[in-house]
Amino acid sequence: MNEQMKNLLARMESVMALAKDYMEGDNKDIEKANEKMDEYNTLKAEYDTQKRIYEADKAEAAEKADKQIADRNTKKQEADAVKKFADAARAGFPRNQTQKDMSEGTDADGGYTVPEDIVTRIEHLRDAKYSLRQDVTVTPVKTKSGRRTIKQRSQQTGFTSVAEAGKIGKKNTPQYTVLSYDVEKYAGYFAVTDELLEDSDANITAELTAWIADEARVTDNKLILAEIAAEWSTLTDFKDIKGIKTALNKTLGQAFKPTSAIYTNDDGLNWLDNLDDGVGRPLLNPDPTAPATLRLRCGATTVPIRVIPATDLPNLTGAASGKTRVPFIIGDMKEAISLFDRKQITIKSSDVAATTAINAFEQDMTLMRAIERLDVVARDMAALVNGYIDI
Repeated sequence: MNEQMKNLLARMESVMALAKDYMEGDNKDIEKANEKMDEYNTLKAEYDTQKRIYEADKAEAAEKADKQIADRNTKKQEADAVKKFADAARAGFPRNQTQKDMSEGTDADGGYTVPEDIVTRIEHLRDAKYSLRQDVTVTPVKTKSGRRTIKQRSQQTGFTSVAEAGKIGKKNTPQYTVLSYDVEKYAGYFAVTDELLEDSDANITAELTAWIADEARVTDNKLILAEIAAEWSTLTDFKDIKGIKTALNKTLGQAFKPTSAIYTNDDGLNWLDNLDDGVGRPLLNPDPTAPATLRLRCGATTVPIRVIPATDLPNLTGAASGKTRVPFIIGDMKEAISLFDRKQITIKSSDVAATTAINAFEQDMTLMRAIERLDVVARDMAALVNGYIDI
């Protein structure tokens, strides 16, 4: 704030005080109070204008300062390049300099004078990721182990006809089973030197945090897929699109077919994408309500496709020569799998912790530890069909 702005503020406060005085007591003078408020508004408009000019001058000065710093940095880089060139000269160029041409490719012949394009900002390679946690039933729990009561699936036969005064027959009652869980700990630690944290232009902590979050995603996927594999001793050979339709219509039936999805990898997606209905119309199409989601037309039913990267859902072994055995998991994951989460992933960092291999305090390092506690159990495997197609 400059002196003019300070003076205007002081005058505004004085004028406002006079306007309030004219409106106090029994002898109010509204006309004079209005005159003072008009004067106050004029002063305020002048103050606002002075403030805009002041802020514009301040921004211009900051811009000039930034430019001066950038110019100094450029000159320093040029000076460093000259110094390198001079040092190379002092170290001794080839004696027969008259027969040498200057070139960028050789440091001593002028390459030292060419600045390098070095960017310290971390660039990320594009990667495909999918989290199966979003598809299964996730239940937060507060104990290490426990159980849930599940009503068993059974075929009801209905009531029977009873004659007058006849005996009424006994019927079956609902039957129940329990779904037990036992939480296990999954964890890992990551070490980084304090020099890197202090000197790197990149946000190393944010990089590590994102890396840890992805480690948790991979852990979830591995546990879910391992539980599905453990429940299916023999995989179903779907053979072709007809096998997929049979799995939906008969094996899963109306209990699960309306909420089912097809899980496969890129090879499976490519095979589905080349299917047509016999007259050239593709069976795989975008969902009109969500264009990023693909749906497979199976007769009168359309089923969403979930594409899992091959790093998480690799192709299977056992295919005949020249073919690829591609995994296809069909069904309702929420009904099939339960994930009991004792504690969402937690991250702690320390610069004094020690392991058998690293002493953070002694080695001037920071250790980051990540822990998640969970259990994945099969809830109802009748909701899934696990199989493959040899393509």
